[in-house]
Amino acid sequence: MIRLRSPRLTSRVAAFFGIIGLLAGLGLTTAAYSVARDSLIDQRVTTARSSAFDHALELREAFERNTVAQTFQQLDIGSDGFAVLTQPSLTSLLQYPASAFPDSLRDTVTAGNSGQQLFELEGEKYIGIGIHIEASNSGYFEAFSLSGTERTLAVLVTALLIGSALAALLAVFFGFSTSRGLLRPLTRVATTAGDIAGGSLDARLEPTDDPELSRLVVAFNNMADAVQSRIEREERFASEVSHELRSPITAMTAAAEVLASRRSELSERSQQALDLLIAQVRRFDAMVMDLLELSRLEAGAIDGHLEEVDIGNLASRIIARSSTPSTRLSLKSGTPIIAVTDRVRFERILSNLVENAHIHAEGATEVSISTQRIGDIVVTVDDAGRGVDEHDRVRIFERFTRGSAARAREGTGLGLALVAEHAAALGGWAYVDDSPAGGARFVVVLPKAEPTLIDHDMPTGGS
Repeated sequence: MIRLRSPRLTSRVAAFFGIIGLLAGLGLTTAAYSVARDSLIDQRVTTARSSAFDHALELREAFERNTVAQTFQQLDIGSDGFAVLTQPSLTSLLQYPASAFPDSLRDTVTAGNSGQQLFELEGEKYIGIGIHIEASNSGYFEAFSLSGTERTLAVLVTALLIGSALAALLAVFFGFSTSRGLLRPLTRVATTAGDIAGGSLDARLEPTDDPELSRLVVAFNNMADAVQSRIEREERFASEVSHELRSPITAMTAAAEVLASRRSELSERSQQALDLLIAQVRRFDAMVMDLLELSRLEAGAIDGHLEEVDIGNLASRIIARSSTPSTRLSLKSGTPIIAVTDRVRFERILSNLVENAHIHAEGATEVSISTQRIGDIVVTVDDAGRGVDEHDRVRIFERFTRGSAARAREGTGLGLALVAEHAAALGGWAYVDDSPAGGARFVVVLPKAEPTLIDHDMPTGGS
């Protein structure tokens, strides 16, 4: 099932502000339209009543002068309105009959009163004014079109809707800017935390004048100081212990060699014990040497020497000296791969990967070296083991960590830690994936051009 990616917080805040701005704009548009419509119609009704009563007064005087037809024709009704006078002699002059007006308005005028009413005729809205003329006992009706008012309201609605849309866009911009401003300190925290996780243990947040953010900055920097102090103590402890162990290990090695020189004088059982002792002393010695090397790497005490290296030729010699010299080497390039790198570090990286496969995964099946489009060198070592579980793929590069599928407990548990540290020192990185042929694929990416040697404080891991 595909999981939809959750939108960013800044996008959600901007959308929230936009929705609020749009709803507020629509609310104001509705209120403004309602007020404007009532006001315009009231003005139109007032104007219509005044005009209709003026015309009715003229007609009443015309009845007295017996010039009704002439006066009716001369009334200034307007091109968008019409009038009706309930006189049989005027029927031929009328555009519409009296029945064009609502029955209720005609009944009001017939009863001797005046009135007004909104109505529609042929799809157009009108204000109907009805006036009873007592002198002739007749009714005068005048209709005033609301089409002009409707057009004005339509223009007003369009303008208000455009204003609402602009207000929503401004609200989105304001929300986006505000959220970015509020999240900027958290972004700095995340960036600094990432720097610390990447090995820059001295990375800290800059002090701020904001009293609320100042508490966060102080707390974060104090936490970073505590983490750095603890890691440095652990590194010093490992380094000091490794140095202190060198003397007893040297003595043990010398004693084991003396016993080995007189091996023929020992019983078979004693010989087996001696072989086990020698193997464990050598393993212990290798572990201490690896710990010392890690300590020097983390302290930046190992100087690198950059030179042009034929990577394929060097890899071939490394494999030939390894525990599995028959491992196939594949160069994914038509020309020799020449890189500016540290020969010793590269040798440590590849030899540790090959030995790791030999100890824990029934040997390496193939070593492949290729170049990426951006110029980086990619070294892959496929093994014949059961692979590395997903949850072990990061921690396997930590010290004394073995994958759950590792078949043996031999080795120092520091080989992959050294791989990661040497790769990082060369400006590259290491990771593990699945091999297409089964087993695990360890990958190291190194810059092909001249790298900047990096002092890494971050403890990575081993196998």
